[in-house]
Amino acid sequence: MPLLRRPRHMLVLTLLLLVAMLTPAVASASDGAERERDKDRASGIQSYVKKMQPGWNLGNTFDATGADETSWGNPRVTKSQIKAIAKQGFNSIRIPVTWQQHMGGAPDYSIDPAFLDRVEEVVDWSLDEGLYVMINLHHDSWLWVTNMGTEHDEVLARYNAAWTQIADRFKNYSTKLSFESINEPRFTSGWGEDSSAFFTYLAELNTSFHEIVRASGGKNDVRPLVLPTLETNASQDRLDQLYGTIQSLNDPNLIATVHYYGFWPFSVNIAGFTRFEEQTQKDITDTFDRVYDSFVAKGIPVILGEFGLLGFDKNTGTIEQGEKLKFFEFLIDYLNQKNITHMLWDNGQHFDRLKLTWKDQQLFDLMKASWKGRSATAASDLIFLKQGADIQDASVTLNLNGNKLSAIRAGKDKLKKGRDYELSGDTLTFKAALLKKLTASGQLGENAELVAEFNKGADWTFDVITYKAPTLASAEGTSESFAIPTAFNGDRLATMEAVYAVGGNAGPQNWTSFKEFGYAFTPDYAAGTVVLPANFFNEVNDGVVNLKLHFWSGEIVNYTIAKQGASVTGTAS
Repeated sequence: MPLLRRPRHMLVLTLLLLVAMLTPAVASASDGAERERDKDRASGIQSYVKKMQPGWNLGNTFDATGADETSWGNPRVTKSQIKAIAKQGFNSIRIPVTWQQHMGGAPDYSIDPAFLDRVEEVVDWSLDEGLYVMINLHHDSWLWVTNMGTEHDEVLARYNAAWTQIADRFKNYSTKLSFESINEPRFTSGWGEDSSAFFTYLAELNTSFHEIVRASGGKNDVRPLVLPTLETNASQDRLDQLYGTIQSLNDPNLIATVHYYGFWPFSVNIAGFTRFEEQTQKDITDTFDRVYDSFVAKGIPVILGEFGLLGFDKNTGTIEQGEKLKFFEFLIDYLNQKNITHMLWDNGQHFDRLKLTWKDQQLFDLMKASWKGRSATAASDLIFLKQGADIQDASVTLNLNGNKLSAIRAGKDKLKKGRDYELSGDTLTFKAALLKKLTASGQLGENAELVAEFNKGADWTFDVITYKAPTLASAEGTSESFAIPTAFNGDRLATMEAVYAVGGNAGPQNWTSFKEFGYAFTPDYAAGTVVLPANFFNEVNDGVVNLKLHFWSGEIVNYTIAKQGASVTGTAS
């Protein structure tokens, strides 16, 4: 449906309302007509947002705070990159832009024309590929907009100047280009803080943005505008605040946006949340039930402007592969159920912008399959067989999600049901004879991949791994970075606990004994070490700390470190 224009003749509307108040019969008819108009408006903008599904973020590029788009390590954007993204099946692209370092001083706050030209060039390439496009003010949110409480007039003047120039540059563009007022707005140095003043500041920014764009001419009077909650967080009070702003603006072409990076302990692998379990799932359903009830059910479409896992900022291996896949499969399906368009956050960790391929093809294949329906998963993607132990049948529970197992392959060979495996309900059992054959070399580590294929959705891959108990060695070092010599012996590290010998949790986030993967400890499989960085020791008192390293096979290995000033000694148990 075409985007709708707001009524311009407020006097006529006022007279109609007065007549409706004086004439009950007319009022009833008018109310019915108004409900139909609301329905039409909602279906128009909801149809627009639905066509944006799915979306992708050109992250850590124009939003970088350095001199140019390459300052955060990504290559210069090319037309071939944009073409490749469209070819992957994405229908929209969010182009985050940080304007601060490209703006002059007061009172004009002029944007560097060359930078604006460059942003426009990439917008053009994206539209040429048939993509819906969203641009915004990105890290400006924490660089200077956050100071609104102490520098109100200056911040508002700069913000208004930015949007005045951006709106003017793009005013004649297709409405397939949308504007997002501000990314993750906050008005304090920390996260998670609420106050009535913060809500007031955000409402003021969103309202000013709306007024500037709508008055700027061209197609901006109907251009879709995307408004965030405080911090783009989905707590109920923040959703309610944004709903109130949208209602007050009375504009049929407004879209709400939030971001989601999962249940925090799972998202960063801390506190023992190594698996995609019930609490992590409940966080998804609770979050998007609130979002749906607050907006979508009331005719206001929602874009999940960013989603992913926070641990990816350190390493995409922070979360174990199978658990990661289950998270994305469940999340995307639930977003589909709630009619919420989603845009993958990619700061370079997913799509290789030089090779134009996915760094984790399995993850992308599952996400792409999830755009259309559910994929089967399993309780685990790891089958551990201990070296020297008698090999038995290995069973795993499938999460079929309405699908049917159609085949299992080992390389090019199709396995035979009854001989190589059995399926009883949702329990898949690999036969001992098959596992013995696959691990006959006795080599530690991954010996084979078994790929389960289903009638619909993505495949699920099981890694067949031979291992023996990992061993650690004594070492000496410093608190700047201490490496525990580790023979992983085919095993994989899941998490680590740290507790003082005298009692109490040691290290950062001492509300839990289980430390954050990639922040307080990191396995280096190639070097044969587990590294404890300065992040860990900065919050460790002098004395003895007992470590427990938990491995995915179920093995637990103990280790002791003694810290005295900058000196660290490690002793294998």
